[in-house]
Amino acid sequence: MGRFLAIDYGTKRTGLAVTDPLKIIATALDTVETSTLLTYLKSYFQKEPVDQVIIGLPKKLNNTDSETAPAVRAFVEKFKTTFPATPISTIDERFTSSIAQQAMLAGGMKKKDRQTKGNVDKISAVLILQDFLTMRKV
Repeated sequence: MGRFLAIDYGTKRTGLAVTDPLKIIATALDTVETSTLLTYLKSYFQKEPVDQVIIGLPKKLNNTDSETAPAVRAFVEKFKTTFPATPISTIDERFTSSIAQQAMLAGGMKKKDRQTKGNVDKISAVLILQDFLTMRKV
């Protein structure tokens, strides 16, 4: 039984989150340099079965694409070429970074750890994945 994997794509760093095999719980996986993302995913897919990938698509308040959306769409195309058998879908990721920062603060994370941008990326990926899981149940 495969997992779901979420991607919070960034131009420099990318946060990753994954479900348990039963696809119930979303957990932070890693933050990787975006330039090495496809290599990281190849290695991960060899170790763990993944049924579907969900990538956050950044939108503005008026529901139009943000400035980084073209980079996300370009990555989706590269992903489809590299992993044609693995389904990938997009989900609106508005506010995930600010919600991630609020969650770190509310959770009592130390200031030094909150300032580590990779932590925000991983938590944002968890939020993307949790939103996807919630939408599936509706």
